[in-house]
Amino acid sequence: MVLGQIKQDINVIFERDPAAKTIVEVILCYPGLHALIAHRLAHCLYKRNMVLIPRLISQTSRFFTGIEIHPGAKIGQGLFIDHGMGVVIGETAEVGDNVTIYQGVTLGGTGKEKGKRHPTVGNNVFIGSGAKILGSIKIGDNVKIGAGSVVTKPVPSNTTVVGVPGKVVSRHGVPIKELHVVTKSVCNKEIRAEEMPDPVQEMLQILMERINYLEKKLGEKES
Repeated sequence: MVLGQIKQDINVIFERDPAAKTIVEVILCYPGLHALIAHRLAHCLYKRNMVLIPRLISQTSRFFTGIEIHPGAKIGQGLFIDHGMGVVIGETAEVGDNVTIYQGVTLGGTGKEKGKRHPTVGNNVFIGSGAKILGSIKIGDNVKIGAGSVVTKPVPSNTTVVGVPGKVVSRHGVPIKELHVVTKSVCNKEIRAEEMPDPVQEMLQILMERINYLEKKLGEKES
C-alpha cells in the first residue's frame, strides 16, 4: 500500500510541475517527495502505537529536506509539496486528496490546547507560499489560499482566501463585492477586496506630507 502511494506521489509531480523531466530526476531531486516517502513510513509505524522511531524518521527527514511532517498527521493521496523548505504540518492535521502546498506553509496550532488542534484541509486545495493555517479549523474542497495569508477561521468550499487575517474574496471564481465604503471623494461605491484602501499606507502618506510641510516651514524661518 505504501509503495502504491509513493508511485502516485511521483506521478503527481509530473502532472503538476512542468520542470519535472525524468523519473530519476524526480526521485533524486525533489525534497517534497522525499519528505512524503519518509512520512508514509513514519505514519505507518505511528499507527502501530510506536512513538520514538516515527519521530526519529520525521526529524531526520526534516534535517535533509527542510520539511517537517509529524508522524501523526493524516495525508491523503496526491499531495504535491513544491520546493517545500519551511513547510510544517502538525500532529493532528489532516490533508485531503490532490492538495498542493508551496514553501513556508504551516498547518499548525494556536497554543497548547489538547486533542484536535490542527487544521483539516479538504480535497483539491491550493495553499500558496508562506500561508499559515492555524487551529482546529476546516478548509473546504476546491479552496485557494493566497501566498502569505493567515487563516484562523473555517473556509467554505469553492472559495479563494487572501490576506491577514484571511478573508474570502471570491466564491466559485466570482469576486465578492465588499460593503459600501464612504470616503471624502467616494460615496456609495462598491469596491473589491483588492481595491480596499490600505490604512497603514494612507497614514504613512499623511505623515510624509506633514514632515514635508514642517521642513518647508523650517526652511522659510531659517531664510
